[in-house]
Amino acid sequence: VQLQASGGGWVQTGGSLRLSCAASGSIFRIITMGWYRQCPGMQRELVAAITSFGGTNYADSVEGRFAISRDNAKNTVELQMNVLKPEDTAVYYCIAIANDDRQSRKDGRTTTYWGKGTQVTVSS
Repeated sequence: VQLQASGGGWVQTGGSLRLSCAASGSIFRIITMGWYRQCPGMQRELVAAITSFGGTNYADSVEGRFAISRDNAKNTVELQMNVLKPEDTAVYYCIAIANDDRQSRKDGRTTTYWGKGTQVTVSS
């Protein structure tokens, strides 16, 4: 599974950006898609995730400002980021948690795939 992210960039405080990510390749079943971010010198942290059933999870720091959505048929996920703050500046990574085949689904085994990061910079 390959993940291709797009939509990063530069924006002023209070602005908006939309990140998109498309999964391609040999896909059996993607369970969860989402976004992590990493600031310089910091650990990577979960921003938002969405299951194939539409269940969502957000970091407290972005709750109410960011919205994640997903198209299961197209294997895409988007992150709408509003009211951006300088502390949102980071490299954002798309992830997909998947069953690689029928057996791994039966066994409950999953693989986490990571896309290359896309830079988001919010200026004060």
